[in-house]
Amino acid sequence: MALQDLGAEVRRLRETTDPAAIGLPAGRRRARGVRREELAELAGVSADHVRRLEQGRRHPSAAVVNAIARALRVGPAEYERLCALAGYAAADGRVPREAGAAAMRLLERFPGTPAFLTDAAWNVVAVNGAWMALGAGRSNRVARDWNVAWRTFSNAHREISRGDDHAAAFRATLATRLHSTFLRYPGDEPLAELVDELRTTSRSFDVLWRAPKAVAAYDDRAVFRHPGLGDIALDGTLLDVPGDNLQAVVFTAAPGSGDAGRLGEAVRASAGPAIIRVGQPGPG
Repeated sequence: MALQDLGAEVRRLRETTDPAAIGLPAGRRRARGVRREELAELAGVSADHVRRLEQGRRHPSAAVVNAIARALRVGPAEYERLCALAGYAAADGRVPREAGAAAMRLLERFPGTPAFLTDAAWNVVAVNGAWMALGAGRSNRVARDWNVAWRTFSNAHREISRGDDHAAAFRATLATRLHSTFLRYPGDEPLAELVDELRTTSRSFDVLWRAPKAVAAYDDRAVFRHPGLGDIALDGTLLDVPGDNLQAVVFTAAPGSGDAGRLGEAVRASAGPAIIRVGQPGPG
């Protein structure tokens, strides 16, 4: 009975959703609501999957439930009902954005290593002094500037460059992780706004969004253009901070290299604070 009830609810939501309200062309339609094929494309599943689900012949994963809720932009009450019918607990409404003491210690204990913390939507929540010493955040003016995905796909990271292979891998990592976050937090409106803007303004993001790539181990190499010391090439490492649902990005130089020397000089010349907490971010 539960599967039939879930299927009926999915069909009801699909048929009562205004296509224009979820970004689809309105036009003349033979039937009301959203077509099954349209819902399937938005949710990243097949039309047959949706059909079998509506007929009560398919039990969806939690990710599919979240994807359907996100695609139809259902409200909190409807989302909770969908999850209950599917036998899952509803995900928290918004992406956690607070950095706890353990996460902040990660920045504090490596004063000579450029590092920053982001939430699961790639909003930077804190940076250390070594990161600021590189001059990487000197052009940030508004909240959106502190979103790594936005700055990357809008080509606003003018002080940071990557080779073609590393740039492609970095973009794939950003899009894939953001896609997972999007499915996990269907009630986060700022996250939805960020994704909508990225898909509208960046064709490369939209391509990655429609077909997320399996991401291998994170292996980044970036060149920072320091205003006084020139180029500093650093290797990037991505660390998950599970308790706070955050991620840390840390950059290091090969010991004894010229890049390590220039990095050390930049850090020693910096008079900024050891840690900077970034203001509560908006949609990017």
